[in-house]
Amino acid sequence: MSSGHRILTVFLTVICLLVLTIAGLATDWPRWYWPAVGATALAGTVAAARAGARRGGSIPTECTLEPDLPIPPPPRQEHRVVDVSLPSAMPDYDFLFSATVRWIPEAGDTPHFDPCGLAVQAVLLRAREFAARQSPRSPAMARHQLNGVLSVMEADASGRVLAMAKDVGLALSESDQDRLSKLSNVRKDEDVWEHERNYERNKRMYLSDDVLKDPGSAVVWWLARNDEQVEGTVERIGLLAQLSAAANNSEVAPPFRDLLYAPEPEPAPEYGQPEYDGGPGEAVVPPEQEFVEMTADWLGLTGQDPEMALMVARMAEAMEASGKKREAGDLRRFFGLPEDPPPAADDEPADPAPPDEAGPFPYPD
Repeated sequence: MSSGHRILTVFLTVICLLVLTIAGLATDWPRWYWPAVGATALAGTVAAARAGARRGGSIPTECTLEPDLPIPPPPRQEHRVVDVSLPSAMPDYDFLFSATVRWIPEAGDTPHFDPCGLAVQAVLLRAREFAARQSPRSPAMARHQLNGVLSVMEADASGRVLAMAKDVGLALSESDQDRLSKLSNVRKDEDVWEHERNYERNKRMYLSDDVLKDPGSAVVWWLARNDEQVEGTVERIGLLAQLSAAANNSEVAPPFRDLLYAPEPEPAPEYGQPEYDGGPGEAVVPPEQEFVEMTADWLGLTGQDPEMALMVARMAEAMEASGKKREAGDLRRFFGLPEDPPPAADDEPADPAPPDEAGPFPYPD
């Protein structure tokens, strides 16, 4: 029995004795009745005390207070928002935000405000502040980070609701995603092209400023790359000197001019075909053509005159008789006469061939 129970038992015993005393005085009980009443009250008190001790010391009374019970929290409420545009770190590339907003009213049910609107506003402000610092090139990473930021229940600016979000979605539109992919590919190609151009520029600078700056550097560079071909390097000194001069827009140095390769001689032209002798537009005229032209001009004849064919045939015979057989053959071939004409009879001269059979004269009348 606890001390509180003992005090309560003594208090009840005293009250009972006082009640019995007042009743005995009012009814004028006999004297022998007083000790019996006192003993009875004391025995009842002791019995009540023992009964309370056996029950664990708890004596039910009307004055006992029940302990405070926990007040259950108000139920959480949810609202789904879909495809809300949020700005990103790049202008004109917005995220599309979706989430399930959950909230708990702080001020209880009251008709003076809408807890759903306050909760959605609070979540959107937090999501906007986070998305404005994220690059749209990695929306998946930003989505996971934003899911962690909005998973904490926080009060809104007015302090009336606690709001959070779950099932967060953050993505770009298909058109914006395609544009970023194209820009990424172009940027990669541009980087590759820039590296290739720098490589080519460095290679040109290396060749012009180091390798081919003079014939000696060119020879040393070739020998370093072909150290086992010493004789071949010596044979290429003239070529390397010429290459160095071309790279520096200058002439070959005098000490190396004798080592240049001599040009191969051109084949001699055939008779009867004009060719250029090196001058622009100037042709070399064969001697038999020049001879025929001068003779025809001197005599006032043309290529169609029978006298011209007869005279050329007689000239060829005279040249052949004097030992100039090659020149006679060239003259006959040029004029279109047979190279070995049959000998004419002693009593009559050989008739020349008609103009149409003697072959065309290659010059105008």
